[in-house]
Amino acid sequence: MTYSNILVAIDLTDEAEDVLGKARQVANQHGQARLSVVTVIRPLTHSFSGLDAAGMAAAAPIEAQMRTQAREQLDELAAKYDIPKDATHLREGQPAAEIRALAEESAADLIVIGTHGRHGLGLLLGSTANGVLHGVPCDTLTVKIPTG
Repeated sequence: MTYSNILVAIDLTDEAEDVLGKARQVANQHGQARLSVVTVIRPLTHSFSGLDAAGMAAAAPIEAQMRTQAREQLDELAAKYDIPKDATHLREGQPAAEIRALAEESAADLIVIGTHGRHGLGLLLGSTANGVLHGVPCDTLTVKIPTG
């Protein structure tokens, strides 16, 4: 199978470059497949449900700053890997669900995502990579991120 539209899901940590590097390698092996990149941030309001409305209003400037910083980091990484700005996506919400939705919307035929290969309780609780795998309409490539 030849891939033509690869979606790279990253979390803006140091390991993002490992994932982007592998995705670039796969794209080159498949005749310069189109790469797009997504990162998903979780709004503070989703993380701390049950807080009063006044507390949520105080979170708005922090969330705006998070979006600005994430956009800057995403654009910087995308430029480094020759991914055009119109192929960068910053989403808010639950990461696995947002990645799956974007894969469908963009007709991706491969998703590249990093995984730490969690074991035990981490595996039981699930991970973003595991969440993406379930119900995604295309192939996935998980890039093993070294631990430690």
